[in-house]
Amino acid sequence: MTQSDERTETEIREELSILGLSDTEIDTYLALLPRGEAPTSTIAEEADVTQRAVYNIAERLEKRGLVRVKEHASPTVIRALPPEEAIGSLSERLESITPSLEDRFNETTDTEPEIQMLKSRQTAIKRLRTSISNAEDEIFVAVPKHVYPEIESGLRSAVNRGVFVLLLVGELDTPAEIEQFEGVGDAIRYWDESLPFAFVVDDTTAMIGEPDIFSGPTTETEVVSVSQQHLTGSVLGMSLSAYWSASTELYVTDPDPLPKTYGWFRQAVFHAYLHMQQGTDLWADIETVSGELISGAVSQVRQAIIEPATNDYTLEMSLFLETDNGEVSVGGPGAFIEDYEGKTVRLRTNS
Repeated sequence: MTQSDERTETEIREELSILGLSDTEIDTYLALLPRGEAPTSTIAEEADVTQRAVYNIAERLEKRGLVRVKEHASPTVIRALPPEEAIGSLSERLESITPSLEDRFNETTDTEPEIQMLKSRQTAIKRLRTSISNAEDEIFVAVPKHVYPEIESGLRSAVNRGVFVLLLVGELDTPAEIEQFEGVGDAIRYWDESLPFAFVVDDTTAMIGEPDIFSGPTTETEVVSVSQQHLTGSVLGMSLSAYWSASTELYVTDPDPLPKTYGWFRQAVFHAYLHMQQGTDLWADIETVSGELISGAVSQVRQAIIEPATNDYTLEMSLFLETDNGEVSVGGPGAFIEDYEGKTVRLRTNS
């Protein structure tokens, strides 16, 4: 037997093992194939197993559709089915259960590790730009003023897609013309001192660290990238409560035309407050996570994104509606202080 033949047989054995055959079953099956059919004694001798073992192995091979056992012959004879027929039968059996397996399959996508440490300016910028490009609902970003030009076009594109954008610019002593920020974010604030670099996208991806990460190609400064929701929420909460609230308001967009439906609760609260500031007779139809529909005039908006803040506690973002059952409060995802947890919000006038 040549070396090439040996490799071929090794590969065949490996493939048969994938089908669930044991080494002994493979030995027995390969001993039978050249003969087509043979009595159990012959197979036992060729495969170097006992004759009793051949009976048990043949039974298992028959269940897999690889052989047929002629029990009424004397002595008992085992016949190998043509491999094309046998493998075809196995394929048909696998295909028959494919729909059921698909029904049970929960598809996932490859994700980055939940926590990463980054030290490269290039990597940080690339991660920031990619996250902005992939954002579907919300972007919060705090960057030094010299980094802002590198993400300006991405933020404009996000706003055009309907993404809710909050921008905080650090190390900005004297704001330039406000007009340059139109279309870059829904609300923009600035800080004349250095502040931590941070971004949070869709409550699923976040990064936070010292702004020195942008001072050169590589630095000793590290930033932390996280993709675990309770950690991304912590980054956003810290940034809004500690830095956003202490910074100076620079730009706020105009309220959206009504009626308007929102799938992102903070965005709905934001525009509700803008309309309330303009004296709009504002109503809301809110679908809760439990499937209940709540409708009524908006009586209060609690928020701290734009001035003046109206929240009673840190990070409160909620709507109060006058309903037939009295005033009720609705919060966003994970709400537990409010009466309801909102899912989608339709803002409208009472007409």
